[in-house]
Amino acid sequence: MNRAAALLIGLLLLAAGFWLWMQGRSYDWSIDPTLPRPSVPLDNPMSEVKIELGRLLFYDTRLSLNNTMSCASCHIQALAFTDGKPRSIGATGEIHPRSSMTLVNAAYASRLTWANPLLDRLEDQALTPMFGEEPVEMGMAGREDAIVELVRLDSRYAELMPEAFPGDLDPYSVLNVIRSIAAFVRTIISYDAPYDHYMQGDENAIDDSAKRGMELFFSERLECFHCHGGFNFTDSTTHANSTVDRIGYHNTGLYNTDGNGAYPMDNTGLYDMTGQRRDMGRFKAPTLRNIGVTGPYMHDGSVASLDAAISHYERGGRLLEAGPYAGDGRRSPFKSEFVRGFELSDDERSDLIAFLESLTDNNVLREPKFSNPFSD
Repeated sequence: MNRAAALLIGLLLLAAGFWLWMQGRSYDWSIDPTLPRPSVPLDNPMSEVKIELGRLLFYDTRLSLNNTMSCASCHIQALAFTDGKPRSIGATGEIHPRSSMTLVNAAYASRLTWANPLLDRLEDQALTPMFGEEPVEMGMAGREDAIVELVRLDSRYAELMPEAFPGDLDPYSVLNVIRSIAAFVRTIISYDAPYDHYMQGDENAIDDSAKRGMELFFSERLECFHCHGGFNFTDSTTHANSTVDRIGYHNTGLYNTDGNGAYPMDNTGLYDMTGQRRDMGRFKAPTLRNIGVTGPYMHDGSVASLDAAISHYERGGRLLEAGPYAGDGRRSPFKSEFVRGFELSDDERSDLIAFLESLTDNNVLREPKFSNPFSD
């Protein structure tokens, strides 16, 4: 191929990419117009066919080493795309150190996973469960050719891949598999909870108990909103109009195994990335949307219920009196200034739980466009 032909092809591909990006900008998110639109990377514009393709791939167990596990195995729709386990289990039976985070509203997450400040794109994050080896999740490291063969030979994928990536000379690639899954996950958006209807003016959308609980939640007395504030109830957010991402990692006093703030060695939080003692036990504050169905709680699933989670913050840190992780988290030198402890009456505890449960959007838990297409 001579230079002129190569230049022409390059210009055509650039034009096709720009056209796709413009098409992606016009994608209908079907959300309240008062809400910001999610950020979308320039190299992966949204399209309906790509989302359809991503949904198929998200639920396809053939993307695991032994054909037993898909993305949906750890992200179950009825559980707001978590898995209900304290710690997730990979295709080979390996137990992971952390619990499965919700994918609902992941499109608005400024950082992904519990404690990796480098992961800010769904396209990058999706590589970890598919190809990671410590721990093994889907176990596809070294099996990239098998993924390419799958999308080339399966009739549905063979048809959809060129439609989803019309600007690619060869659309059958692992990169495009990842892009498709990321596009699908971006559409899993939840802003239709009773709380949302109440904020939109429906006074009867939540009861008086939840209204009292909301006042407690947003009070300086409890201080919940400092880490779980904003439209997505987390302080790690971004969107299409953001000029600066909001990013927050916090030590909640969950552990203090040595009396000096240490966390279990396989779960040290941001410290694992930075090596700075001040980052010991600092994890991202997850969204509280759909929190009523995403237990057990905390990064390692070590808190079984909402009531127990509230007790943890009420005390100002957890006390483990025995066992390998014994210690008083309240005395951790690295604990967040917002975890100071408070007192609640039984009625106030019930009110706070009622408010938290009003953040559950039942529609996202059963919306057909997010469901398993292989069971249709």
